[in-house]
Amino acid sequence: MSGLNIKNVKKSFGAVDIIHGVDVDIANGEFVILVGPSGCGKSTLLRMIAGLEEISSGQISIDGRVVNDLQPKDRNIAMVFQNYALYPQMTVAQNMGFALELAGVKRPEIDKKVSEAAAVLGLEPLLARKPAQLSGGQRQRVAMGRAIVRDPKVFLFDEPLSNLDAKLRVKMRAEIKALHQRLKTTIVYVTHDQIEAMTMADKIVVLQGGRVEQIGSPLELYDRPRNIFVAGFLGSPSMNFLEGTLQNAGSPALTLVGGARVNLSSAPSASAGRAVVLGIRPEDIALAGEEGVDAVVKVIEPTGSETHVAVEVEGKELTWVVRERVELVPEQRVKLSLGTSKVHFFDQKTQQRLDA
Repeated sequence: MSGLNIKNVKKSFGAVDIIHGVDVDIANGEFVILVGPSGCGKSTLLRMIAGLEEISSGQISIDGRVVNDLQPKDRNIAMVFQNYALYPQMTVAQNMGFALELAGVKRPEIDKKVSEAAAVLGLEPLLARKPAQLSGGQRQRVAMGRAIVRDPKVFLFDEPLSNLDAKLRVKMRAEIKALHQRLKTTIVYVTHDQIEAMTMADKIVVLQGGRVEQIGSPLELYDRPRNIFVAGFLGSPSMNFLEGTLQNAGSPALTLVGGARVNLSSAPSASAGRAVVLGIRPEDIALAGEEGVDAVVKVIEPTGSETHVAVEVEGKELTWVVRERVELVPEQRVKLSLGTSKVHFFDQKTQQRLDA
């Protein structure tokens, strides 16, 4: 097992800066996911860890050894790509053992390692097949098996599930997480899918524009996002945002831009008259009595276990997740509670979190 340290790493392509001084510490055996929108620099950062991309400045260390100038083959890492990168003319067993063969490992040892990896991944009945005879999920497991046989210090995954259908992605998420629990090897995993990040990671690194926005456990980032970007990126459906001015005279409240009043259970201290953004997750919205905020039902989407409802409040559309069975119809007027103890406050100008 190995730890990974990324210290003030930067990357530029000519005059264009792509990565702006990233710092990340990854402990031995930790499953860390780099997540962010397309173009945020997550795949570039992963390729720099692998040695497939040179860093412009900074330092990358694996197991305490600086690897900036080492070739990929000398870093003792294994990478799993989204397109599997299997040799079509080789069998599953040959694909899994090929890197060991190139390294001069003797045949009995190759066969032993391939057999062990195949047992872990349920590939034993498929060892004689070629990639064209496999499903997408099976090919992905072969690519993972090829990485496992090398017994690397760090596994790198570059959006490995993006080519799979939705049902298979869910299954493979569970398989990769179970694999990590069994092998206890350090994993760095790149995805743009925040559901993958929330369900699989020990630690999430949220990137935007080549900068780290926040690092923490999935629930830490979900419950206490540092800024509006993190709050809106993590969670499905995403967090709702409402702009307004805080009023602390008597009971705390937020006056929305359109004039409606949102009664709050708490508010940031010494903040009367402050322009803020109130964030509330769809599942934290509830039906209210007369003290609630006026809303108009627009679209109703039953999913079975819950219902997603698009509502309009002061001309702004919000998403409301209803977990109990409620009879609603389009254009129905309802009163909603938006100021519960679970709301989040952000400064309108800096977009940074304010604590109540």
